[in-house]
Amino acid sequence: MTEVAAADVVVVGGGLAGLACAVHCAEQGLSALVLEAGEAPRYLCNSRIAMGFFNVAMQDIARGPQVLRQAIDQATRQSADPALADRLANQAAPSLAWLRRQGVRLIVGGHAPANRAMLAPPAAVRPGLQWDNRGADLMLQRLERNLRHHGGQLWRGARAIELLMDRRRCVGVVVAAGGQRRTVVGQAVVLADGGFQANLDLLRRYISPAPDKILQRNAGTGRGDGLLMAQAIGAKLTPMDRFYGHVQSRDALSNAALWPYPTVDHPIMAGIAVDRRGRRFADEGLGGVAMANAIARLADPLEAVAVFDHATWMGQARSFILPSNPHLVTQRATIFAAGDIAALAQRAGIAAEGLAATVAAHNSGVRRNEPARTGAPAPISTPPFYAVPLCAGITYTMGGVAIDAGGRVCHVSGGTIPGLYAAGSATGGHEGGPCAGYTGGLMKALTFGLAAAESIVVRHREPALS
Repeated sequence: MTEVAAADVVVVGGGLAGLACAVHCAEQGLSALVLEAGEAPRYLCNSRIAMGFFNVAMQDIARGPQVLRQAIDQATRQSADPALADRLANQAAPSLAWLRRQGVRLIVGGHAPANRAMLAPPAAVRPGLQWDNRGADLMLQRLERNLRHHGGQLWRGARAIELLMDRRRCVGVVVAAGGQRRTVVGQAVVLADGGFQANLDLLRRYISPAPDKILQRNAGTGRGDGLLMAQAIGAKLTPMDRFYGHVQSRDALSNAALWPYPTVDHPIMAGIAVDRRGRRFADEGLGGVAMANAIARLADPLEAVAVFDHATWMGQARSFILPSNPHLVTQRATIFAAGDIAALAQRAGIAAEGLAATVAAHNSGVRRNEPARTGAPAPISTPPFYAVPLCAGITYTMGGVAIDAGGRVCHVSGGTIPGLYAAGSATGGHEGGPCAGYTGGLMKALTFGLAAAESIVVRHREPALS
């Protein structure tokens, strides 16, 4: 093994969290090196293919820290780490201002509070993955140029495989690149390589008994390398049994035009989701993220089916910028329709007696204004009735390496691991909990990438600090 490089800051992962951290460190005069496993000039990562909305728990960042903090508590049912929630709420606006100063263009993406800050130009409004030269792609291109302008480097095709330790301090990483193992030493190492959503072994351990039946609604690059390296040297991990994603047509597993949009979230929130016995298995009113998690936990994640009526198809199914109606139809997703529930069950392969009982109970609860679920369900009473076979689409995992508010990696025995930091979806504690609460993927990545950078800069300037 030959030592080939040294830098003040070595960042694992070239997404938003990693590049923001590296750029900010380089701006402050530190030498920064980003190690990116992808080899392409515009390597894929979740940050590059994102729609590009910056919000905190679906709230407009301009509404201020108090509103944002309350939104985090509501979204996660107060399961988020309070220190991380405080940092995100307080630093979201300054972090977004930093991004704008980098020359990244943001526009108002819509009237909803979640859409008030969006990368420009927005992705094309059509089904399927649209990222080439759109806002998120241009953001990473800009940040890489800024990194090089300040003297930093980005190595492509460099996959970090092991952390180097001097007693309890992290002092570098071992990298596999070009068929060789190389050593890169640094005063600080930052893990920012995303979640473990593309690692089927980890998905089986933490997320689903059948990970091969989960739609990879992501760039396919999040393998959990940083998490596994950190765990090997004693890092503390947070609960890892939740993910961010959406409910998709089952046909999205074979038809790329059906992901990341349209989703089937809105019809389910009005109607119901059942298994092959015709029984509900979760609270549909919690929304698409919670339902995707519930589907993934089924013994067979491909047995889930959405059931709703024509009123919902013409109403809630038309919600969102790329709605189920008409995009499921135009992209030839499987949709069963029938004039009565018994015929619908037969066509969809659902137990007719079970579905009839479930629909009757659902309608009775709605009629009495006592639904057996949250939200605002609609009756399933207006024919024709519809059934859409479902799958869970996973975008990124919500659990991972435990950090403090400054991005320092926590040790399993207490305290932090000197020299080791983490940010973005490689970390946990921000999201998850009983209902898979979402607090904002891009905003989390940016805020904690900069938080780690600020901690590193302070440590570099004041070596006596622990």
